[in-house]
Amino acid sequence: MKKSFLYFLILLFSTIACQRNEVIKTHGIAYLDKREKLLIVNQSNKNDVIKVLGQPATKGLKDDNLWIYIERTQTRGKLLKLGRNYLKKNNVLILEFSNLGILESKEFYDKEKMKKVKFTKATTENEIMKENFIYSFLSSIRQKMRVKQK
Repeated sequence: MKKSFLYFLILLFSTIACQRNEVIKTHGIAYLDKREKLLIVNQSNKNDVIKVLGQPATKGLKDDNLWIYIERTQTRGKLLKLGRNYLKKNNVLILEFSNLGILESKEFYDKEKMKKVKFTKATTENEIMKENFIYSFLSSIRQKMRVKQK
């Protein structure tokens, strides 16, 4: 009995003495909110941005003068949240450059500012999807006809 109690006390003190550090998973550019302050509109150029932030996570679809940087930090929740991950930081920096490579505008979105962004509920029809649906539909009918003929 004394040995089991002694083992219990050793286990208890060892777990109490442990410091539980928060596990943080970061994706993208760390400290994006502080680094974006180093970029000055109409003064900084693409080379300055690459020195401060590195290569962008994404460039514009139609235009290479639109650069997007992302910082996403997740951590584990407390015991009440059953250890599920939650977003600690979710920052996005959008930079637009002129044709000469000079920074024309910058927009910084953090988690709170993103909640205020309004998205449209309208959907856009995609001609490619229609063709793919029609093609797959006709292909399935063609396959069914082949099976019945055999």
